[in-house]
Amino acid sequence: MNSQIIEVLNVTRETAWLPWAVSYFFLIGLSYSSFMLTLPYFVFGRAQHEKLGRLALLGALVCGLTAPVALLADLHGPGRFLNFYLHFQPQSWMSWGSFFIPTYLGGLLLYAWLVLRGDFAALGQGGDALLTRLYRVAGHGGAAPRRTIAVAALVSLVGAVLVALYTGMEVMVVSARPLWNTPFLPLQFAATAFAGAIGLLLLFNRFIGGRDTQLEISLNRLLVLALAVVLALGGAWLFVSLSGVSPSHSIAFSQVAGMPQWQLTAVWAVLATILPMALAIWRPASSGLMTGLIAVHSAWMMRWTILIGGQSIPKTGAGLYDYHLPLGSNGLLGIVGTLGLWIALLILMLEYLPWAGRAFTAGNKKANNALAANAIASN
Repeated sequence: MNSQIIEVLNVTRETAWLPWAVSYFFLIGLSYSSFMLTLPYFVFGRAQHEKLGRLALLGALVCGLTAPVALLADLHGPGRFLNFYLHFQPQSWMSWGSFFIPTYLGGLLLYAWLVLRGDFAALGQGGDALLTRLYRVAGHGGAAPRRTIAVAALVSLVGAVLVALYTGMEVMVVSARPLWNTPFLPLQFAATAFAGAIGLLLLFNRFIGGRDTQLEISLNRLLVLALAVVLALGGAWLFVSLSGVSPSHSIAFSQVAGMPQWQLTAVWAVLATILPMALAIWRPASSGLMTGLIAVHSAWMMRWTILIGGQSIPKTGAGLYDYHLPLGSNGLLGIVGTLGLWIALLILMLEYLPWAGRAFTAGNKKANNALAANAIASN
């Protein structure tokens, strides 16, 4: 009896979606989620949410304006983005995204201008300095009518929902990768984006918002709800995968279940969800720095794991492809560059946009009054 050796050859494939794509998915998610947190104050007029609304608007703008730069870098040139318009493909979610992104960002910029128009007008009163004149032009007409703001908010909201849908669907439709090809993916992208946006606002409240304790408590409570949704979606995916209800989910689970790297990732994902929940419940008034950092980190790592880690699973064959983060523009330098652009835009907005409004002025007055009262008591 002759023995035969069958050799199976496989092709190692380079990653198609680079860290630029992770940066884009991360930032656009923080942007549309932050925008939604502006609505209670700017649209519905809930005065107690002014500080939340203004910090959220800042987050929506700085993340929303940085995200397209990362997207264009991932496409390796603006010309490729132009091809989406020259050669529209209605069956492609990416092609639809080329219309959804401008709809959201255009609506967001219009909405931001309208809600800040009254503040621009106030800054443009008196003086002939160039900046004052620019404020006067931007604030022409004074505070915008609430109905006009509501219309702009509706346009932005429709754009935000469409962007959230397309960013999940363009990954989900890749049927060759069972890990991606699940209806849980768009929902998990949206849930982790919302949790990440809350984390970002917790950090803003700590470092640029004068640390409003009541806002920190409210955001921590909201973060607990968001993370509970993240846990529920993860548990539902695991149940469907283990129960055999969906063969594609079972295949996805079997591809990663025996891999130590993915086992470690699963442990990390659970801890990064449960730990901030526990901290937010245990110490809601003082844990904002830690819960905010973990929530932002988790939103990034979820996208990194799905997009970069998902590409390490061969479409055919066994094992995993090795991925080593390059140090150049397609790797670490690209991530650092995107962060640098984000920081630069944030500094410019803090310097020139009337983002603070009455909320921070009132907060500073209360803080000064408290300090004065303590000084008198000590004397």
